[in-house]
Parts: sequence; structure tokens; C-alpha cells
Amino acid sequence: MNNRSTIVLDAVLRVFKPAARLLLQHGVSYGALAAALKRVFLDAAQDELKARGMARTDSAITLLSGVHRRDVRTLLRSAPPAEPSATRAPLSMASEVVGRWLTQRPWLGADQLPRRLPRGAGDDGFDALVASVSSDIRPRAVLDELKRLGVVAEDDDGVALLADGFAPRQGFEEMSWLFADNLHDHLAAAAGNLQGQSNLLEQSVHVDEISAASAAQLQQAAKAAWKQVHRDYLRLAQQRFDVDGSSVAPPQRRHRARFGVYFLIDRDEET
Repeated sequence: MNNRSTIVLDAVLRVFKPAARLLLQHGVSYGALAAALKRVFLDAAQDELKARGMARTDSAITLLSGVHRRDVRTLLRSAPPAEPSATRAPLSMASEVVGRWLTQRPWLGADQLPRRLPRGAGDDGFDALVASVSSDIRPRAVLDELKRLGVVAEDDDGVALLADGFAPRQGFEEMSWLFADNLHDHLAAAAGNLQGQSNLLEQSVHVDEISAASAAQLQQAAKAAWKQVHRDYLRLAQQRFDVDGSSVAPPQRRHRARFGVYFLIDRDEET
């Protein structure tokens, strides 16, 4: 391999190490991963050939991906993986309900924070909030989903949001979807920047040789900073989504954006 190939491979292997530990912790061996990666390399090779304006033949895919021609033929002619959109629909609905709750009146209090909402009839209650997103799904079903995910709590006084954003703490499968989406887009942004294909925001602040107490203090500062940024950005994102939905034709609404932040505390003991 040339020098740039070696540099990229080394970088990706470092990125992959936490993923490898996660796989091992859940009983996924190297052999299972290697077999599954064939499909990933196949899909990536097809996307790359399309971007280059080249024909996506079996030979071209084999040459670019390194996947054996026999495997390319078998995988391309087998049924494609199921689209996740149908299974993710309840999560998407729940996320949009929380987004409106965090950004729009009449679901905000005088302090501009999401207030406790009454159930039942009324223009400022939980049922009306759900109806503002979709009238096709019963509010009770959405409430049960949010409770299952650990996002809201319900009592005799109404329904309260438990966090400053949509951050499920229950439902392992749903958490895995968010895990994959966030890391996929972070890596896509970083890869585009590395290739010189984009100039997207992708920064971090790193400090080492500090105590556990200092690390905890920095974590609290990071949470506070994100809380403010999240509220302002989500309000703008919701506004642009609503404006485009009412004034821009669907063929022109093909872009998406994700803005995130992360914080890590770790001991310098990695092999």
C-alpha cells in the first residue's frame, strides 16, 4: 500500500477499536464481522463508482472493494437488507414530538422551558402537541412509547419531559439506532474533511494529566454549554423545518443536517 493508504488504514483502525470492544462485549466475533463487512464494502464500492461516473459492474466492484467476485455476485443477487424506516417510525415520531415540546408555544413556560402538560382536551396539552405533528397516531400510543424510552414521566398532574432533549435511556435497539446515526454522520463529516471534499465543523478540545475531580467539573461545564446551544439550535432547526415544509417543493427538500457534541472521560490505560 502507498503511504496515504497506510495512514488512512491506521486512522480507521484506531477509530474502530471502541467498536471492536463493543462487538466483543455482545458476542460478535471477528469472523461474523468479517462476513458482514463484505456487504458494507460492496455498498461503499457501488457508491464510489457512481460518484466517479463509472459502471457498477461485478468486475468493477470486485476490483475496487477486494471482495471476491463470487461473493459480489451472490450478495448483489440476494435480497437487500430491510429498510429501517418502517421500524424506526415510532422513534422518529417520538423525537419530533419532543422537538416541538422543547421549542414551540404553547408547550413552553414563561421561562422558555418545556412545561408539564395536561392530558386530554385543550390546545396546550399533550394530546394537542401530538396532533400538531400527526393526527394519524393516537396520543396515548406516543405517550406510552416516550415512557418506554424513559423520556417522559406521567402522573396525576400531567406529563413531564425528563431531559432537555430526546435522549432515550431505555430501549436498547432504539439507543443503538441513535448510536449508529450519530457516529455515522460524525465519521462522514470527518472523512469528507480529510479528503478535502468538505469543510464542515468538526472540532474538539482535549486536555490530559488532570484529576478525576477536574474531569467531573469539565463534564458539568460541557453539559451546561450543550444545554444552551441545543435549545437555540433546535429552535432554529424546527423553524426551518416548518418553513420548508410549507413553502418548498419536496424535490428541493433533499438535504439533511446533524449537529452534535460529545464528551469523554477516560483513563490513559488503552492497549
